[in-house]
Amino acid sequence: MRAEPVKYVYNSLELAVSNTYSEIELITAARRGDHSAFKKIFEEHVQRIYAFCLRLSAVRQFAEELTQDVFVKAWENLHQFRGESKFTTWLHSIAVNEFLMQKRSEKRLLKKLITSDDLTPYERADGKTDTHHGLNIDLEKAISSLPGQAKAVFILHDIEGYKHNEISKMIKIQEGTSKAHLHRARKILREELSK
Repeated sequence: MRAEPVKYVYNSLELAVSNTYSEIELITAARRGDHSAFKKIFEEHVQRIYAFCLRLSAVRQFAEELTQDVFVKAWENLHQFRGESKFTTWLHSIAVNEFLMQKRSEKRLLKKLITSDDLTPYERADGKTDTHHGLNIDLEKAISSLPGQAKAVFILHDIEGYKHNEISKMIKIQEGTSKAHLHRARKILREELSK
């Protein structure tokens, strides 16, 4: 984190002392309750975490709320960060877990709201479904249609560049399960893109 250097005058010599803090120093200060240190951590990572959340959710408002939830969880659980991985990896794992938890909550809510097996009233008047066909398919929309964990693994692996062993630790699944989710996600995307 770069900040303006502090200048001191000593025997008519102007000395510049850097206000640069390492991420570990900021995390340590934030753990002690230093809000300004956490603010610097937030400013350093918020854009990347927001972009990640937007890829997961494909809805701007949901991504903003998810990003906020990630940093609230990070602040509350900063003492749990042990430094065994990069801090961004830890933030990504919080984001994935929050996303999956919210998706599970949505599913429970939908089960309570939709009690009818007859979905005819919910179909479009022209009889078509809301799938995208042809050459104008939007990749982001195709990704957003993936099931929760498959989407998370696809984004973490193919977009963010994490390895399966890292993903398995982040979202608490077996490495083989991570590979299976990635295979499933790629298969679904191939099918969607070939329509």
